[in-house]
Amino acid sequence: MKFYLIDRENWQRKEYFEHYLQQQTSFSITNEINITVLMENLKKKNLKLYPAFIFMITKIVNAYQEFRTNFNAEGQLGYWEEMLPSYTIFDKQSCTFSCVWTSNFTTFTEFHTQYEQDVETYNGIGRMFPKMPIPENNIPISMIPWCSFTGFNLNIHNGGDYLLPIITGAQYTSINGEYRLPISLQFHHAVCDGYHAGIFMNELQRLADNSEEWL
Repeated sequence: MKFYLIDRENWQRKEYFEHYLQQQTSFSITNEINITVLMENLKKKNLKLYPAFIFMITKIVNAYQEFRTNFNAEGQLGYWEEMLPSYTIFDKQSCTFSCVWTSNFTTFTEFHTQYEQDVETYNGIGRMFPKMPIPENNIPISMIPWCSFTGFNLNIHNGGDYLLPIITGAQYTSINGEYRLPISLQFHHAVCDGYHAGIFMNELQRLADNSEEWL
């Protein structure tokens, strides 16, 4: 859980960071990812979409410093060496959810095994955060599988100091034999621009198209 401090005075993003942090500017972008190839590969191995979605998101986040930049608990600006996925699991009995996190992994097989164990252990406990302690280097991921959407926005009112991206998926649709998954990304403009949003979406599509390489 190594945290690298950023020298704000000599940071190339200093002007942008200070401007958008003062304005508390965040933005969201929603797109449909073509997951036809991904769904075919998942069906071949009898695997679920949600853990694959979590794995792809975490892989992208850990590949780019901008998606790991935040303030730590001491209020210092920096970026985490690695992020762990913090994701929601639904409790059918109470119609509420729990947020759990899964430890470090390098392959999807390793992650899927840990994911299944965490879901079995913590689902239905009736607590929002049943797996403690929550690591500081976590990235929030969730899915709304009961409906699709063309836009989604999640607002966090904490003084504008939460800089990490927030990722939300929706119910996928099937149109003319193609599966499409709506994805909403929310960014803090202090650390990410439209360019970075484009990188995130394009990388997600690339991973879905090449899922046979990592499943």
